[in-house]
Amino acid sequence: MAPHGQLAVRRPTDVPLDSLVRLVRSYEENITGVATCTREDILLETGHPEYNENSWCLTGPGDEVLAWAALSPNGDTVDAALTALPGPHGQSAARTLLCLVLDRVDALEAEHGRPYTVTFGGVLRGDTVVPAVLEEAGFVPSATSGQYDIDLKVPALPPLLPDNGTIRRAGPDDDEAMHALHLRSLSKGPKTRDTAAFRAGLSRLRERGEVTLLLEVAGRPAGYVVAQASGTEGRVLDLCVAPAFRGLGIGLALLTAVLADLRELGAERALVTLDTGDPNEHKALARVLAVQGTRVLKRFDRTDG
Repeated sequence: MAPHGQLAVRRPTDVPLDSLVRLVRSYEENITGVATCTREDILLETGHPEYNENSWCLTGPGDEVLAWAALSPNGDTVDAALTALPGPHGQSAARTLLCLVLDRVDALEAEHGRPYTVTFGGVLRGDTVVPAVLEEAGFVPSATSGQYDIDLKVPALPPLLPDNGTIRRAGPDDDEAMHALHLRSLSKGPKTRDTAAFRAGLSRLRERGEVTLLLEVAGRPAGYVVAQASGTEGRVLDLCVAPAFRGLGIGLALLTAVLADLRELGAERALVTLDTGDPNEHKALARVLAVQGTRVLKRFDRTDG
């Protein structure tokens, strides 16, 4: 399939991993002026089961990747991502890959006999290509999240725990409790409803050396955080607080604790992504941590099938 002469659709596994890294870093730098994507980030994205059959790249001259799309079925939702560089083929590249994503969703609906809600996440505010293409196809902006660049060379204050609160490392025996917290959380992001899929995701992260902390209040699970360090770069991948324990500073306590762990592992900076619903949480974040930069990620939903 070659929509524009030298352009061709290929599976991401058929292109060098470094090409995907360059694509995402170019996308970030073009919009925000700063590239944060690492090779480890791409390895994490491409490590999902059935990834190859649910992802596509559009390559140009020299097999350089110009656009990339992927999807992951998650219960009754399909979580999708679409990245395209601006330029003469930007919108046509995004449309081509969007069609492949939607065709795959149609095939999944026919196979499983049920409709899916399709969500595209991780779109940077300031992107002039992907939002226009998604809105043409009937998607609408929904939730936004803030991504914070934290300088870990500046030690954070120690976590301030609520009364009877304790933080400890979480292991496989805590997966069920963490999944229950994940499902109850008020996060605007997509939920992994299937317990086996949630466990499998944590297992893949453990294989890559993640750090998972569980905060309990009087012995009851109140929140957890998952993070990963790769060289001098850290990522907070998931942070969840049970609704009954919100407002007690649990999210901030988990965050400061896991950032201290990343610092001990050699990370000098970390990216933290949080819902932007409560501005007070973000003001507290800036008071406690050395925030070097902030950017906004948008999510687009379409529920009409």
